[in-house]
This record gives sequence, structure tokens and C-alpha cells, in this order.
Amino acid sequence: MTGPAPLELPTGTLVEVKDASFSYGARPALEGVSFAAQAGELIGLLGPNGAGKSTLVRLVAGLAAPSRGSVRLCGLDPATAPRRAVARVAALVPQEPRAGWAFTVRESVMMGRAPRQGLLGLPSRLDLGAVEGALQACDLAALADRRLDALSGGERRRVFFARALAQEPRVLLLDEPTAFLDLAHQVAAMRMAEVAARAGLCVIAVLHDLNLAAASCDRLVVLSRGRVVAEGPPAAVLTAERVREVWGLPVWRGVHGETGAPVVLPTVTA
Repeated sequence: MTGPAPLELPTGTLVEVKDASFSYGARPALEGVSFAAQAGELIGLLGPNGAGKSTLVRLVAGLAAPSRGSVRLCGLDPATAPRRAVARVAALVPQEPRAGWAFTVRESVMMGRAPRQGLLGLPSRLDLGAVEGALQACDLAALADRRLDALSGGERRRVFFARALAQEPRVLLLDEPTAFLDLAHQVAAMRMAEVAARAGLCVIAVLHDLNLAAASCDRLVVLSRGRVVAEGPPAAVLTAERVREVWGLPVWRGVHGETGAPVVLPTVTA
């Protein structure tokens, strides 16, 4: 996979969350969460089920507003800014992306251009170029005229990732991009996220695989019961003690012999 076409991207802090709290009815989901994300950075959001990871991504995307605190996305309040303005700076790839099965790969990727098109939605030369670049970046050029229902699960994931790239966002939000994928496609998904970050995007990904996160991410943010309990480089964050405390599981923690990334394996036996 090659990288996306170079964009004129802003530098510095693109996402800033300050003391944000959110509840689903009477059930608290986030309590006093603060973190910031930079351009050119791939951040992994980790934590057990129900820790608040997906809720935090929803706040950044403007799909929900914090009950307390603030969220800023490229200077915007994503919950109150016009959706078109938010879509021009951020793209969200949800856990289960939806698209009509009758659409082709190219048509699906073109949907990412909607925030940048006029009222008639007619594709311009810039739109066509962005779509072709996204297809190339995600190794989909040969599948461009195939229908979504003729693709494998891994191929469809690449289509939705390409649609997000065609949107030309400054911030790319990935909610469990490796869910339901086999090992090869998990690695491919994280490789696409890495390439996007190296191209200058700010990439925030909700992840469950600690080892994949450690191998791919520049920085990890660990949530537990709606609070940030650790933040920093993978080697500093993924200690055996912290994994045991947060996930409630004893582990062996080592170092990958080739990459130097931390490796975490459960020590529980049957």
C-alpha cells in the first residue's frame, strides 16, 4: 500500500479533550477525561469493554456532547459546529460501517467526497483525483468496479478506510478497525493507519489487541471505568502491573526481539 496524496495539513494539536464527562442516562461513561492528539501521530485507545473508548471517539467526532468539560477538533466544537464543517476536518470509520450493497467500490469511496461537493453533488476533477488516490492508497484499484457484496470482509474494511481518506480529513477516527478480521487483515489495517499518520494525519484508533497496539502506535491512552489511567509510549504504558490492574489478568511482559516493542501474554492456565 502506498501513502495517500500529500495534503496541506495543519501541525500541532488537532484534538483536545479537557475534563470531559458523559453519561448514558444514570450510567456514567466518562469522568474527567483529558488528552490531546497531534498531527502525524497514531494514538491507540485501550481498555476493557465498557471503559469508555468508543464514547470518547463519539465525543471527538461530535456525535455526542460532554455533560462537563470541552472537546476541540481542529479548533471547532464538534458537537455544535455544522456537520459539514466537522466532516471537512474529521472522518470516522465506525465498528460496523454501513453502505448499500448495490454500490461499487468506487461509488462507495466517492461518498467520502460529499462534504466537499456542491449542492448537486457532481464530482469535480478534484473529487475524481481524491478517489483515485484513496483507491491506490488502500490497494483497491483493481476492485474499483466490484460491488460491495462481492467483497470479503477484509476488502470491505479497506473500502471504508479509503472512503475516509477520500474525505481528506485532518483527523482520522477508527473505532475497532481490526474487529472481525484475521491476523493478516488486522496487520494490514494497522499498516494503513500508520501510513496515514506518517502522511501527516492525526489518527486515533480504538483497539483491543495490546500487542498490535504496541507494535503500531506512537502513544497509548488507557481508559478504565471511564477515566484515563495511563498515557504515553507503549513501552511505558504496557507494564505487567498495569495490565493486571486494568484488565484483571496476570500477564508475562517481554520485549519483541526484532522490533523492541513490548509484548504482553496472559499467564493464566486452564
